Amino acid sequence: MRRVVVIGGGLAGIAAALDCAEAGADVTLLEVRPRLGGAAYSFERDGLQIDNGQHVFLRCCAAYRGLLERLGSSGLVSVQPRLRIPVLRPGAETVVLQRSALPAPLHLAGALARYRPLSIAGRLRAARAGLALARLREGEREEGVAEPTLGEWLARHAQGPEEISALWDLIAKPSLNLPAAEASLDLGAFVFRTGLLSSADAGDIGFHVGTLSHIIGEPAAGALAAAGVEVRLGWRAERLARTPSGIEVHGGGEGAAEGIAGEVAIVAVPHARAAGLLEPLLPALSRSLGQLESTPIVNLHIVYDRQVCDEPFAAGVGTPVQYVFDRTAAGGAPAGSQYLAISLSGAEQEMAMNVEDLRRTYLPAMEALFPRAREAKVERFLATREHAATFRAAPGVAALRPPSQTSLPGVLLAGAWTDTGWPATLESAVLSGHAAAAHALRALDIDPERASGKAALASRGEAVSAERARV
Repeated sequence: MRRVVVIGGGLAGIAAALDCAEAGADVTLLEVRPRLGGAAYSFERDGLQIDNGQHVFLRCCAAYRGLLERLGSSGLVSVQPRLRIPVLRPGAETVVLQRSALPAPLHLAGALARYRPLSIAGRLRAARAGLALARLREGEREEGVAEPTLGEWLARHAQGPEEISALWDLIAKPSLNLPAAEASLDLGAFVFRTGLLSSADAGDIGFHVGTLSHIIGEPAAGALAAAGVEVRLGWRAERLARTPSGIEVHGGGEGAAEGIAGEVAIVAVPHARAAGLLEPLLPALSRSLGQLESTPIVNLHIVYDRQVCDEPFAAGVGTPVQYVFDRTAAGGAPAGSQYLAISLSGAEQEMAMNVEDLRRTYLPAMEALFPRAREAKVERFLATREHAATFRAAPGVAALRPPSQTSLPGVLLAGAWTDTGWPATLESAVLSGHAAAAHALRALDIDPERASGKAALASRGEAVSAERARV
C-alpha cells in the first residue's frame, strides 16, 4: 500500500494531494466543509458574489502561480506589468508608488523621492532605513537578545510615526496582518527583501479577477479528480491513531464511522485544529501550536449606486481605510453600480464593532477619500470577519512554527503556519503543501520528481529557511 491521507482541502492540502497523486500514491483528501479552498473561498449574498477576503499575491510567488497553472485558472488572475500602488489621503491628491525599469533597489528610488505623504527629510530617512533592512539577515543580533518588533527596529533607524504610518505599514499590515509596531522583525525583513528588493519585478501585484471559488475551489475539484484523488467533503477528522502499517484517521458525521488508513497522513488544517488532532500522539507539538496565536481580518463590502472610484485598488494613509478593491465585475454588481471591498488587516478593534458601528466609521472615511461617494446612495453594506485569519506574526513566532516533518513517522504537517519562511500568505500555504508531499513520497519510496515536475518547488519549500537568509 502506498496510501496518503490528506486532512484539509485548502491550498496546502490541494497542493500536497496533487503532488502525491501525480507521483503515483493512492490519495484520499478529507475536508470538513462542503467545498474546497480552505480560507480562500466565495459565497453569494443578496445576489452578490463575495470573496471572504481580498487575497493578493506577488510576481515572485512562483509556487502559488504554479498551482493556478495546474488548476487551469491562471487566466482568472492578472499581474501588474509594473508595481503600482495609488495612495489616497483625505483632502489630498492621489500619490502613486510605482517602480521604474531600473534594477533593484534603484527601481523604487524615484517613487520614494516623489512620495508626498512624507517630508523630503522623511523620504531620505526612509531610503536609508530601507537599505539597512535589505542588508539585515534573520537572527542578526546579539546572543540572548530577544527579537524586536519591526517597528522597534525602524525606530532605531530614524523612522518615526510619520514614516511608519505613511510608508512601512502600507506593506506590513497586508503582508504580516499586523502593524509594524507589533510585527516580527525577521518576517518583516523577509517581506521587504523578497517582495521589494530581491529583483525589480518581484513585487508586482497579482489580483484575482474572478471569484476565489471560481479560481481555486471549483477547478481544484476537477484537478484532484483527474489526478485520481478521492475527495470526501463534509468529513470531519477528529482523531489520529497509529497502526502497524501507518496512521488511521477517525472522524465524525455521515460516512465517517470507519477510520481511513494510510501509510502517511498530512495534517493540512489551521494550526488550532492541528493542535487538537495531534495532541494524543504528539503532545509537545500540540502544546507548542497552542501558543501560536491568531490575528483577524475584517472585510467591508459596499455597493454604491454609481461609480465613485476610478482605481482597481488603492491604499489609504491618514484614514481608517487600509486597502480598497473594485470588485464590481467579479461580484456581479448591478449595472451602473460599483462594488468596493475594504480590507482591514490586524483588525482586532473592528472585530469588536457591530455592522452599524462599522458603517458609521467607514462610510464617512470613504467619502473623505472619494468625493463622488458623498452624493452616491449606499445600496448594500456588509461585513465579513475571519477571527483567526492568520497566525500572529509577532516576534518569536519562528520558534513556534514547526517543519513539515514531525517526530512521529507517518505524520506530516502542511499549512501557511508551518516553517516555510514566509508569513501567512497564499505562497506559504502552497510551498508547505509541496514540502509535505516531498517528505510523504520519500517515506513511500517514491521519487518526488515524478510529481509532474513539482519537485523543484517542493525543494524550495524545504530549503526556504536557509534561502531566506541569502535573499
